[in-house]
Amino acid sequence: MKPTVYSVKKKEDKNIGWIKDGNNISYYQNSISKEACSGLFLHYFTLTFTYRFDYNDDTVFFSYTYPYTYSDLNDYLDNLMSDQVKN
Repeated sequence: MKPTVYSVKKKEDKNIGWIKDGNNISYYQNSISKEACSGLFLHYFTLTFTYRFDYNDDTVFFSYTYPYTYSDLNDYLDNLMSDQVKN
């Protein structure tokens, strides 16, 4: 599962938003664990990857999956409210 990446300059230059990108992707269980309720332990995992930056002086964001913003939710709810059948 590739990380999701957003480059501000790539969006400005090529109109490309969030994409899956990266190489040498690895997930592994690390040494951190935490006791949860009922004596069960939660184990934590680490994601490592390499990424080649396409632009100098760029702002790049990384995410585990495509972000779903508060604005996205509001837009969806507004569309539901304006639809006479779904409202």
